Amino acid sequence: MNRFESTLRGIMLLTLVGVIVMCVPPADTGAEEQADTAKLDSLRNVRCPRLMSSAAEYYRNQDWPATVRVYRELVDLGCDESHPQFSPPEEIYLYWAIAYEYLAKYDSSEYVLLRGLQKLPDNIDLRKRLAYAYKKLGKFDKEIVEYERLMDMAPEDASILTELADLYGQNERYDDQIYVLRKLLELEPDNEIAQGELAIAYENSGKDPLEFIRERFEKNPDNISYGLDYADRLLNADRPEEALTVLEKIITIDNTSRLAYRKLAETYNQVNDLENASKAYEELFKLDPRDSRVAIQISDLNIELKDFDKAYRWAEKAVQISKSSGAALAQKGKVYYKAFQECRGDGITDDDRIVASLAHTYFTQAEEKNFSRYLSSRKWLEDNEVLFTKANWFMLDPKVKRKGYLTPTADCYQWVTEKLDKDPNW
Repeated sequence: MNRFESTLRGIMLLTLVGVIVMCVPPADTGAEEQADTAKLDSLRNVRCPRLMSSAAEYYRNQDWPATVRVYRELVDLGCDESHPQFSPPEEIYLYWAIAYEYLAKYDSSEYVLLRGLQKLPDNIDLRKRLAYAYKKLGKFDKEIVEYERLMDMAPEDASILTELADLYGQNERYDDQIYVLRKLLELEPDNEIAQGELAIAYENSGKDPLEFIRERFEKNPDNISYGLDYADRLLNADRPEEALTVLEKIITIDNTSRLAYRKLAETYNQVNDLENASKAYEELFKLDPRDSRVAIQISDLNIELKDFDKAYRWAEKAVQISKSSGAALAQKGKVYYKAFQECRGDGITDDDRIVASLAHTYFTQAEEKNFSRYLSSRKWLEDNEVLFTKANWFMLDPKVKRKGYLTPTADCYQWVTEKLDKDPNW
């Protein structure tokens, strides 16, 4: 074999080897990948529950750096995606963020929460924490945006509405604040704080809060608290006649509302309708017949009406209820004193002196019980010599003296049935 044939034969051999090599199938890389995945899954099956347990332990012990480290390892290992039954992502991102909050690393908390919300965009707890992180970072516009999203996601969560209303108020967005507060009051009609803030928001926005309060009552006519609030607002706006209409309507709905009757009586008194004020207090007394203060108020109104008979009867009722309190005894003295001032003429008669002395007696008894509101009235009676004295008794008809007591007979005092007993020194 010459050199040429030898070379040609070598080339053919190399070509044949190349063909054979090319025909050999490549290594099975898919099988390798499956093996790696299985190995990783096996690792996760073991590690994810353990890491979650460690994270919970560190969290309970308030070891915040360790808590952060373990939650980060959980996410890096992919536990939140591959093993959510062991490692719920809603827990991982929430408590991871809270751990950063305790470390005062609110920017890191923000990062974690945004990362979590990419996977759980509808998670309310994560959004609340994100809004809190924005607050601590001074990102108020972003905080508002988060609460607006939360309001859309959970429209019946009063805490969200409360926070958003506060944020709108702080940023002087009063129209938006009014909108949110009204939604809050639909959920919590008796929320007095929200009602007050709504009124302030109306004032800050230049709107009349009465319009809202009127509308609210008209839409909910059976809601007594709305009606009472509306009546109060009308009174504060110096519109007592309209307040009376509202209060009368409330009483037709609920005739057991003591507050409504009290406000009704006070409002009638304010417009100087004393007869109706007295009637309203009398209805109030029926609801609470042990309240001597109401009896005294009725007595006062009838003194002004110069109906001393009725005024005395209610004063006597107050004495009976309160077991002779100083205020009730003084009220009886006041009835006698005012009647004396109303009935006496230019000259002081024996009847005048009898009534003046009865007034003096009750003023004195009240002072003995440390109630001295009418001290000046008692002194006036003494200083002006209008009391019944030994000299006046001496001048009486013997037949009258033999009875040992006196009662007035003048028409103006016909309601007086109480006796003025003879003083032992006379």
